[in-house]
Amino acid sequence: MKQYVGALDQGTTSTRFMVFDAGGIEVARHQLEHEQVMTQPGWVEHDPLEISERTNTVIAGALRHANLSAADLAAIGVTNQRETTVVWNPKTGRPWYNAIVWQDTRTDRIVSALDRTPAGKIIRERTGLPPATYFSGAKFQWILEHVDGVRAAAARGEAVFGTIDSWVIWNLTGGVDGGAHITDVTNASRTMLMDLRTLAWDEELLGFFGIPRAALPEIRPSSDGRAYGMTRRHGPVGGEVPVCGDLGDQQAATVGQVCTLPGEAKNTYGTGNFMLLNTGKQIVPSKAGLLTTVCYKFGDHDAIYALEGSIAVTGSAVQWLRDQLGIIKSASEIEALAASVEDTGGAYFVPAFSGLFAPYWRSDARGAIVGLSRFHNRGHLARATLEAICFQTRAVLDAMVDDSGVRLELLKVDGGATVNDMLMQMQADVLGVPVVRPVVAETTALGAAYAAGLATGFWKDLEDLRQNWKADRRWEPRWSADERETTYRGWQKAVERTLNWVDVG
Repeated sequence: MKQYVGALDQGTTSTRFMVFDAGGIEVARHQLEHEQVMTQPGWVEHDPLEISERTNTVIAGALRHANLSAADLAAIGVTNQRETTVVWNPKTGRPWYNAIVWQDTRTDRIVSALDRTPAGKIIRERTGLPPATYFSGAKFQWILEHVDGVRAAAARGEAVFGTIDSWVIWNLTGGVDGGAHITDVTNASRTMLMDLRTLAWDEELLGFFGIPRAALPEIRPSSDGRAYGMTRRHGPVGGEVPVCGDLGDQQAATVGQVCTLPGEAKNTYGTGNFMLLNTGKQIVPSKAGLLTTVCYKFGDHDAIYALEGSIAVTGSAVQWLRDQLGIIKSASEIEALAASVEDTGGAYFVPAFSGLFAPYWRSDARGAIVGLSRFHNRGHLARATLEAICFQTRAVLDAMVDDSGVRLELLKVDGGATVNDMLMQMQADVLGVPVVRPVVAETTALGAAYAAGLATGFWKDLEDLRQNWKADRRWEPRWSADERETTYRGWQKAVERTLNWVDVG
């Protein structure tokens, strides 16, 4: 009997496979990190073959540890780090170049040049995105222009493009032996190449980036009863299971949090932070620095849209303290270290390592620590790092209120950093609204499982999913309004110090 649904979550720093039962409860998990390749300032890459190997290992490992097989799985869903770009040869399965990660800023001159022409306005109007290094289209253009032989190979059908979901699904469903070259509407909406209204690749947008249409994947619904393809008996699953769910990681978390009604919002704490507000069938153009994006599309139903605030560096700032500075030995140590001081002593840390994303969109910004004196120690820097996560979220929430007119009554949170109770209390204090963590905090994988399970009838409808959601803990704001606004003004001053650091003209 098919009692479970699997979810492959291919993230920025790790890949994991999770298995859920009908109640949305985790029954198996296996997770492995992969290398971050940073050969130049601003460049961030991943090895697609390492990701493929990690994918196979975590799937096989999770099933083995729980004594499960393909016969136990009704479906598999995929969720992924969005915007990260891969170009590979579909005849050999070999990548033409490393995957260029969403954090990478090497395309700053490409997007800045576009933004100075009428193309910039057209990109904003049709895609809901500003021309920015964050998105996939310019990364594909960079590979076409800088990697020998790729453009000619694309003309021969020997170079195809995809975000990480496309690469993973192609490999899962057979690879060179008939793998499905697809993406879903949520991932396609992050490329600067898809029209939000038609949900199709746009020829004029492709022309701006010089991208051949034939190299692009087919755009499919996020939950598709026709299935994108089947896993193979010789693959890590060990049998045929339909792969029929595909969502970019933040949209997957929105589904996992069951934010399926207009006005519902969630915030995910991972490598970066990502807040999404469901706007229903309405496409809401942002005037306050947010992104308009596809939230999900289930089968033949209308697409559901969202406003999104994307923050590049939050959890990865904690990793920076661990890996580059050696201030902590593990990410879990930051809570106790930050609690060793009462406040930051007036210090602020703006981790603009990849420029600033929403609501600023300043690729010329770089990280800064300001307000330092001899008084400050590593505890103050740890606390300032946590506060930076909260202040960046406040900037996004303010923009979301400006655009939508919706003032949140509470914020649903998820992701690895939500285990940090001190951070969650800080977040409630900085926002002035309650913060609620669900029992299942890893909602990204859960959302991918939901999409796949809905496609196969494992779950009947969205109401089934709502019955699964349960609160684990709630944090109420403690700061006064004056304290909240005073500290936030200091943050805004610190942000100003990071601007105009890099020449992107």
